[in-house]
Amino acid sequence: MKHHRNSQSLSSWRRHRTALSIFSFLLLFLTGTASALDPHRLISQYAHTVWRTQDGFPHAPHMITQTSDGYIWIAVGGLLRFDGVTMTPVSPQKSFPTDAGINWLLGSRDGSLWMATFHGLYRLKDGEAFSFPIKRGGVESIIEDHDGAIWVTRSRVGGIEGALCRVVGNDLKCYAKDKSDGNPAHYAIALAQDSSGDIWFGCQMLCRWNGSSISHYMQDQMDHPSGDGVVGLAAGAAGSVWAAVDGVGAGLGVRYYSNGSLTSYVVPGFDGATIRAVALLVDRHQTLWVGTESQGLYHIRDGHADHYGAAQGLTGDEVHSIYEDREGNLWITTDKGVDLFRDIPIVSVSSTEGLSGSDLSAVLARSDNSLWVGLKGALAEVLQDSVSLTTVVDGHPIQDVYALLEDHLGRLWLGIDRTVMTYQLGRFFDIKAQDGRRLDHIGKIVSFTEDIDGSIWSIANDDPRHLIHLLRIKDRRVQEDIQITSLVPRAHFLGADPTGGIWIGTTDGKLAHYLNGVTNIVSNGPSGAPPAVMHSFSVDSAGVIWAATNRGLYRWEHGILNVMDSRNGLPCSTIFASLMDSSGSLWLEGLCGYLRIPAADLVNWTAHPNAQVTATILGPLDGADPGWNGDQIQPNTARSPDGRLWFVGSSALQMIDPARSYKNPTPPPVHVEGLVADGKSYSTASPVTLPPLTRDLEIDYTALSFVLPQRMGFRYRLEGRDNGWVDPRSRRQAFYSDLRPGSYRFRVIASNNDGVWNETGATLDFRVAAAWYQTYWFRALCFVVAVLLLWAIYQLRVRQIAGTMRARFDERLAERTRIARDLHDTFLQTIQGSKLVADDALSAPNDLPRMRQAVEKLSTWLGRATEEGRAVLNSLRTSTTEVNDLADAFRRALEECRTYTSMEVSLQVSGQIQEMHPIVRDEVYRIGYEAIRNACVHSQATQLRVELSYAEDLGLRIFDNGAGIDPDIVQRGKLGHFGLQSMRERAVRIMGKFSIESSAGSGTVVTLTVPGGIIYRTINS
Repeated sequence: MKHHRNSQSLSSWRRHRTALSIFSFLLLFLTGTASALDPHRLISQYAHTVWRTQDGFPHAPHMITQTSDGYIWIAVGGLLRFDGVTMTPVSPQKSFPTDAGINWLLGSRDGSLWMATFHGLYRLKDGEAFSFPIKRGGVESIIEDHDGAIWVTRSRVGGIEGALCRVVGNDLKCYAKDKSDGNPAHYAIALAQDSSGDIWFGCQMLCRWNGSSISHYMQDQMDHPSGDGVVGLAAGAAGSVWAAVDGVGAGLGVRYYSNGSLTSYVVPGFDGATIRAVALLVDRHQTLWVGTESQGLYHIRDGHADHYGAAQGLTGDEVHSIYEDREGNLWITTDKGVDLFRDIPIVSVSSTEGLSGSDLSAVLARSDNSLWVGLKGALAEVLQDSVSLTTVVDGHPIQDVYALLEDHLGRLWLGIDRTVMTYQLGRFFDIKAQDGRRLDHIGKIVSFTEDIDGSIWSIANDDPRHLIHLLRIKDRRVQEDIQITSLVPRAHFLGADPTGGIWIGTTDGKLAHYLNGVTNIVSNGPSGAPPAVMHSFSVDSAGVIWAATNRGLYRWEHGILNVMDSRNGLPCSTIFASLMDSSGSLWLEGLCGYLRIPAADLVNWTAHPNAQVTATILGPLDGADPGWNGDQIQPNTARSPDGRLWFVGSSALQMIDPARSYKNPTPPPVHVEGLVADGKSYSTASPVTLPPLTRDLEIDYTALSFVLPQRMGFRYRLEGRDNGWVDPRSRRQAFYSDLRPGSYRFRVIASNNDGVWNETGATLDFRVAAAWYQTYWFRALCFVVAVLLLWAIYQLRVRQIAGTMRARFDERLAERTRIARDLHDTFLQTIQGSKLVADDALSAPNDLPRMRQAVEKLSTWLGRATEEGRAVLNSLRTSTTEVNDLADAFRRALEECRTYTSMEVSLQVSGQIQEMHPIVRDEVYRIGYEAIRNACVHSQATQLRVELSYAEDLGLRIFDNGAGIDPDIVQRGKLGHFGLQSMRERAVRIMGKFSIESSAGSGTVVTLTVPGGIIYRTINS
């Protein structure tokens, strides 16, 4: 009877989605020296990160994988893409049905993401989804073989359609049931490839395809009516495979096939015959991981199993899948979330790993590779990562274990409760006082040492009585009990002096030496510094003393005390312990973590105490949990024979293996994920053109390393804007504002947690379009216009200067013309007349009366010439620039007029006197002066009247009752005379209205009106 997989069984399989490892070979091939989880650790000793459904993570993630671009993909009903910080829902194109139900995910080497669904096989690459034609049935699992071929298994195939298929181009080649290829499967679920290249797949039995035919196993059980058969596979060495079986034959469990034998897989802590497994993975260290339906996670290494479930911190006990990424991190999906396990440099051993409680006092590494730990209520022995506890000694429960020591004979010395004991060959022995009594009165033993004579020294702190005992023990008897409370107050730490005697350290930072009953305090700490709190103390084989204090590391050698602290480059100065590794490097347990000082730096600092040291720090993210042992029990550090370093931490015993490199060698892939300009998102798949006047620009980028995303570093630059690299620390966005039009290239590079940089990084090219007024042609046009405008301004200015110069020249010419006219009309004519008188007198030199009359007449004419010359000078020198009042100036002109004639003169002023522009005011004065002088000299009038009016405009009116002026002279002027022409020209220059009204015998009226806006500084309202 042939077995057909029923729908109920299939739905059960869908509820318990399984994952298997086929990536060990592939990931090692891709990442070269990629790190991985240390196979010798317990699961609880890895760093553990969780994303739980109760914290907002999507419910019940099924499957997880990583594509070659570094992204993690998670199937949660839909599809999520994860970069270590942000989970982004991804919706494949419309060819991918929304109700497909993802059964399996695979990231292949060509960058594709393969998805097995209930409705068929899909491939997502470069944002495009492609579906493969499958007429019926669903796809259950996918692998990529060593040659890059894609294989799938199918369910509900029916008829003669094959359950095992290989992708060929855009089609599937399937191996049908009952055909020549020998495939007996009605369906197939699990899928794997072993190191020899054979394809293993699970159906109602275990089957193997060797390239030409199919072999099957458990054939006697293939017709069993219940169960899904083989639901999970993990391939090992050639011809071997682990299989997770659901309800076939004898039931369920994990079975191992090798060399023709198929048996239940059973190791200490794991019974493969009873465990319902749904996910199997063999990691790159060839250790087996098993995810179960309801019992959490198992890790099988070194021949025994380690369990980790919800009680220990797993998100859920129902495991769906297990996946190892390219950096060696392990991903687990459960019904309650996603778990990530990663390796860390510091291993913790606590109550989770078998230690009793978290109160640790001391640690001792013995020569037989065992590690002994003092605890509250127990003595622990750690051997090959297994912990055994001793809680009762000689029928008495242990309350506390304090100081520990191994002597040169290999005996273990212990301070247990308030006494001293030794341990040898599995037996405990009490140390007695000299009188044979048990040592139960001296207090807790805080420190041991062995001197060069083989004597054991210890310090006992009697808390109730505040006494400090220094004990010397030989032959299991206390030889000396010295109360040194008064000699060395606060004595606490011991170390043997290779030259004889012992060194004693105090809790307040002092150092003393004891030899043959004599105690000397040799150091009180650094000069001038306040007392320090000493946390630990040791003496090396060269006799150098090392003391860890809250003020740095003390080093004492040959009477010289040096201190290493923050001034030397330590990130923190509070040191709890120090320990040298086998390479000579110094390790410090500090408040800020564990610090490694390279051997070369240590040697240099020893020679030059002010030198800087390079301190590599391992902090909380590396598993560090340093802390102060309140009782300051010794020793709090140990180096085991295999080179591992052990420290008493805050709540656990912590181990560092200096020989193992924890450096992550894998540079992180870098991606530009988004471009947002003024609130609008743009695709980054091709060069982007942004609209003109783009103001706010955001570029989102990421790098894909999942070891410690918190420690990743980024640098970016925008070519065309940034002069150098910008360090945003851990920020994953770049912001720019007001970018000018032009083309830009954004470059971003990133480093992983250990500073390994991806120097290639990622780039994004984009262009900011120019507005019409930002274009080159517009700028060129503006340049041309600006040049033309400057040229026009220059030409205008040249013309203005030329006009000004011409005006000045014209004014000078006019003034010279007026002076010439005045000289001609008055002074020169008088001189000419004087010459005529002189000539007439000279014609009759012997006529004395005539000569006398001529001389008198000549004197009169010369007086007149003097007055006329003075008048010309006054017209040049007397200016209204010296006074503001035209009335006073005209009054002086009228007084001058009276020197020429006896006519009656008068001046009338109306309106309020205004402040006037001096140049215009001077022109008005010259016009009025010329009119007054002409009236005085030529009018023959008896009356001269001047009217000055300060109204909206300035008015000047000068009239006389003289002989008048011929109208033709008024219009054209008198030949050779320029007075009237000069007055008209001056009036035009100041934009005034000038007129002369005159006729023969009726007098003359000269009128001048000057606009107030021209002459007044402040116009009347």
